[in-house]
Amino acid sequence: MDAAFVVEWLNLVLRWAHMIVGIAWIGASFYFIWLDNHLHKPLDPADAAKGIGGEVWAVHGGGFYTAKKFILAPEKLPPELHWFKWEAYTTLITGFFLLCLVYYYGAEVALIDPAVMPLDKWEAIAIGLGFLVLGWLVYDGLCRSAFGDDDLLLGGLLFIYCVIAAWALCHLFSGRGAYIHFGAMLGTIMVLNVYFVIIPGQRELVRAKEEGRTPDPKYGAMGRQRSVHNTYFTLPVLFTMISNHYAGLYGHDWNWVLLILISVTGALVRVWFVQRHKGNQDPLVMAAGLVVLVITAFLSLPRPAEDVGPPAAFTEVQPIFQARCQPCHAAKPTQEGFAAPPKGVVLETREEIRARAGMIYQQVWVTRVMPPGNLTHMTDAERRLIARWFKGGAQ
Repeated sequence: MDAAFVVEWLNLVLRWAHMIVGIAWIGASFYFIWLDNHLHKPLDPADAAKGIGGEVWAVHGGGFYTAKKFILAPEKLPPELHWFKWEAYTTLITGFFLLCLVYYYGAEVALIDPAVMPLDKWEAIAIGLGFLVLGWLVYDGLCRSAFGDDDLLLGGLLFIYCVIAAWALCHLFSGRGAYIHFGAMLGTIMVLNVYFVIIPGQRELVRAKEEGRTPDPKYGAMGRQRSVHNTYFTLPVLFTMISNHYAGLYGHDWNWVLLILISVTGALVRVWFVQRHKGNQDPLVMAAGLVVLVITAFLSLPRPAEDVGPPAAFTEVQPIFQARCQPCHAAKPTQEGFAAPPKGVVLETREEIRARAGMIYQQVWVTRVMPPGNLTHMTDAERRLIARWFKGGAQ
């Protein structure tokens, strides 16, 4: 069986599974944040006497629902409690295997860009894994340090660390590989927050109830802090998951700045939604997020057009397409590891190439993200010749 065919199907299955379990995890997280912020005093005085601190009523799917939250714990625990943890764990597991398949197994295509840093495959993989581990160790260390007692100071330090990480990744890997590793680092932190802090805190709450003692409040405080962090990491992580579609961002000279600004936008939007749940939304927060997004768009504008020279004929660029593009972008790719043309783009005939002229110019000359990792060794002179062909009307 062809290896490229197997890789293509593994990619499909892992990506689909990652999306499904990720939706389950993030959806549950968003719901419980919404739930906590919509609790009202119990309507029935008897519920308050039982230790219920708040309740919320809802209608959905043709039925009425009520959810009640205890101030501490019920008088007697039920025989079964649902723990919201496997949604997070399976998101990490599927995401890690997908990272290994796309960015480590295919490091030459998706992760390494010799124009950024000429890394060997094993070096790139080691650095990528190192960022995942180091990201958690630095984050957890800051949270557990004296800085962790001051949320504002801690937030500032974490922001600085994210800036450093984004800069470093974008100066080590291809833009596409850097963006996904930034998201993978934040996603790993989110899942390990669940595994090492949030779930242990919940287990302590259950044990304390079973043993008839008051739970240690530090577990609850740590769990709340990490849950807040996870909430604000969510939208930046979701952006990085789809960032490979936007070469104009990850292929930009300031790609690390754009990555941070997009992340700030996501965090601000999430802050506004949390405020909205509580009924005290500040329009300035949403406005600030939109302003940052607009600034990001302006910064991502292509570099000013330069004089690339006189127009070039198609006969001049055709050999370049044959040698540098068609190994991947053909009905039957000859480049190892490709079972089908990426995104279904075939560049074999003059008509097919002319129809994609704008896209080709953008990715070959403006952002220079194609060929990925310059896998087929396109030269600067060849890129310029394609730009001359496009500027001349792509005839």
